[in-house]
Amino acid sequence: DVQLVESGGGSVQAGGSLRLSCAVTGYLGSSYYMGWFRRAPGKEREGVACINSDGRTTYADSVKGRFTISQDAKSTLYLQTNSLKPEDTAVYYCATNPGRVPWQYVLLDNVYNYWGQGTQVTVS
Repeated sequence: DVQLVESGGGSVQAGGSLRLSCAVTGYLGSSYYMGWFRRAPGKEREGVACINSDGRTTYADSVKGRFTISQDAKSTLYLQTNSLKPEDTAVYYCATNPGRVPWQYVLLDNVYNYWGQGTQVTVS
């Protein structure tokens, strides 16, 4: 089975940076997509960024130019977060699914079946 474990969250001052990691175990096949989501207090979970097995990426407008999604050859997913703002405070989750979906849906949480437990990011 596919399992995901996030790490790298913490507390940081506004303008700071954090690098979130997501270790993925299990077999996804040669075609898959991986995403980062977040849930702020009192808000619904929202898609932040996605990368697929071809290396194609997309970002939510709120993080464009500040966050970068990437993955390495060992299937670890990363989210480099720069110029953090208090409104970025949330629990961040990584998610993945084998196969493909229409690209316009990749920031919707209902197209992902595998989720990590989340890591807290607090920006003050």
